[in-house]
Amino acid sequence: AFSVTEDLVRRRAEHNNCEIFSLEEISLHQQEIEKLEHLDKWCRDLKILYLQNNLIPKIENVGKLKKLEYLNVALNNIERIENLEGCEELKKLDLTANFIGELSSIESLKCNIHLKELFLMGNPCTEFEGYRQFVVATLHQLKYLDSKEIERSERLKALQSYPEVKWKIREQERAYLLKRAREKEEAQRRMQERRDEKQKQMDSKVGFDSPDSPQEKPNRAEGDGEQERCRAVENDDEDRKFWEEPTPYTPESRLETHRYIEEKRRAKDNIRESRKREKTAWTLVTAEGKVLNVNAPKLHFSLKDDEENNQIILDLAVYRHLDTSLLDVDVQPTYIRVLVKGKPFQLVLPEEVKPDSSSAKRSQTTGHLVVTMPKAKEIILAKQKVSASIKHSDCNTQQKTSSSGQVEKLEVDPSKYSFPDVTKIIQDKKQTGQGPIKLQPKNITEVKKSCVDFENNEDV
Repeated sequence: AFSVTEDLVRRRAEHNNCEIFSLEEISLHQQEIEKLEHLDKWCRDLKILYLQNNLIPKIENVGKLKKLEYLNVALNNIERIENLEGCEELKKLDLTANFIGELSSIESLKCNIHLKELFLMGNPCTEFEGYRQFVVATLHQLKYLDSKEIERSERLKALQSYPEVKWKIREQERAYLLKRAREKEEAQRRMQERRDEKQKQMDSKVGFDSPDSPQEKPNRAEGDGEQERCRAVENDDEDRKFWEEPTPYTPESRLETHRYIEEKRRAKDNIRESRKREKTAWTLVTAEGKVLNVNAPKLHFSLKDDEENNQIILDLAVYRHLDTSLLDVDVQPTYIRVLVKGKPFQLVLPEEVKPDSSSAKRSQTTGHLVVTMPKAKEIILAKQKVSASIKHSDCNTQQKTSSSGQVEKLEVDPSKYSFPDVTKIIQDKKQTGQGPIKLQPKNITEVKKSCVDFENNEDV
């Protein structure tokens, strides 16, 4: 049976940031709910509760909702008015198109002193003689019944004829309850018949589907299409029989119809799923073991050979708003496989890669899937050394001469070549880097040697 779940309540509480404890209004209409529960524990502050067009057979588990002002349970399977005494603030109650035949059960609403509006249209009790007078005389606090205002004169008249009307209502109630008992028996008998019929069909199918003699098997394979056609005709006949069979409008028939529709829907879903599984038998690896290129999701992609970083990068244009949980990436040494919503994308790689050190990310701008796969063979080691020598400031002179040698080979015009001077300058700098104390006397001696006509004039 479909019941009120926490997940359902949270989904319907989006207007309240999915918080359910402070919820004041919730709409749970057309949710195929068959039991009313949990709301009195989870949502104590509820003021407005919409439950119309479900399959609720009984008003229950709402007595602790002290702040509830409006309850709408129209188009359900309710047969009695009960368990609303605790709803102290209840002002409006909608019971349109239910199965309330026990009209005397409205006496339980005397406790709800703030109740101003009551809707009972479409219930069997509205057919009773004296229905309106009985309700008006019983519930003094009511202002409106079935959208029609209750005048003071109408209430006085109803109170005058109350004993007589009450007796009439009780008689009609008894007759209705006897009729309902017969309807319930009839519904049970019909359900049992349907179950027996289904069991017969199942037995005949089992007997037909598993023949004893192996000789019959090829014939069965040939007649598969014929079988399906027969089943379709059977289903059509069953459908016609179900919908054309005259049945009284009762809670049981309403529930039965819902179950029948649900069963048909489930059967269709199962057929659809089995067909999907049949369709999605993609051949990704041949019998000989050859891996194939497959693009079942029909996505654009690019495969880049990043020689600088010695890696291969795959950019797969998955849909921007596709949830990452629907992607499954599998990197193998020679190929990559990505399942996008169950559909495989497979690509054979130009070189062998390391699956363990591969990484997959979603682009924040495009939403594309970017898979980085380092190559298994490390080739560009020399380049890595050069980049390392450039990064470090204190590098060896040998490395520099080698780099200068490379430049010399590449240089076309020899007049532009000025590297020896640059290296001399660097060497001088290196000498000065040894410390100023040692260098000062050398500089002085050099000056003395160069200037022979040196005269020390103190005045100057």
